Amino acid sequence: MRAAFYERPGPADEVLVLGDLADPVPGPGEVKVALQWSGVNPSDVKGRAGSRGPTLPFARIVPHSDGMGVIEAVGAGVDPARIGQRAWLWNAAWGRPFGTAAQAIVLPAAQAVPLPDGTSGEAGACLGIPALTALQAVLTDGGIEGQSVLVAGGAGAVGHYAVQFARLLGARQVIATVSSAEKAAIARAAGADLAIDYKTDNVAERVREATGGQGVDRIIEVDIAANAATNLQALRPDGLIVVYGSGQREVTLPFFPLIAGNVGLRFFIVYHLSLADRHRAITTLDGLLRRGVLQHAIALRLPLDRIAEAHRAVESGRTVGNVVLQIG
Repeated sequence: MRAAFYERPGPADEVLVLGDLADPVPGPGEVKVALQWSGVNPSDVKGRAGSRGPTLPFARIVPHSDGMGVIEAVGAGVDPARIGQRAWLWNAAWGRPFGTAAQAIVLPAAQAVPLPDGTSGEAGACLGIPALTALQAVLTDGGIEGQSVLVAGGAGAVGHYAVQFARLLGARQVIATVSSAEKAAIARAAGADLAIDYKTDNVAERVREATGGQGVDRIIEVDIAANAATNLQALRPDGLIVVYGSGQREVTLPFFPLIAGNVGLRFFIVYHLSLADRHRAITTLDGLLRRGVLQHAIALRLPLDRIAEAHRAVESGRTVGNVVLQIG
């Protein structure tokens, strides 16, 4: 089968290689998926660039944890009726050397989730990390029904889904931060009541104005290192900050404002969701997909042989939405 892979960390143009690898065969409890789309996420790009150090966890890595395809074979113990089923994949390359940047993949059956017919294949390749991250941020700690919510980066891959989920799952007010007028329009179209340009506006002041001076109940945070001070000014007492990302490895938080405000902090990474949390998120997502109520922001569609270009696009941070590769 055709696949893209790397055997050392480094720049995309230098280390990503296209070649032929052995066609995988499903073992017990596994499915083989003929891939149609592969999603490129920041974690894929950082791993290839060497963010985890100069030594790779495997001698050869086929990247990308997210993908979509059709199940074409099953191993022992898996219902043969799944053959021919469209599926979206999660954690395909997490702790494994074989991700979705290939014509086929074998992985545990539970990691291939049925994709409703009304959802496009390229959208299916955006669900494992962006959509599930956004859902966990919205659903954790009792959910957001009746709450006011601030979504940092409301036009980003995760933030765009988070704005939609907050609106669809019962938030009474959704505010998003953005970095341009174009992104403000995207956030509002997704359901934000207010989009604040953090480059030109005082975010905390605008949030206080919009909430009658109270602050928001929950903040969904993409970069706690950059936004910690603003968050403490924009959050109401007893509010919750849900953190799924940081631009820096080390974060310093002021103790007294946190304890005086009874601030709740929830950190999580989507790769390590508990079985219960993942089941809740997947079940909720499936219901929304079947209703056809979600917008899927696809910024760039490229063929597999342009994988280095896709990695550069994600690395640049200038793409508005998800980057996907078409396989075959």
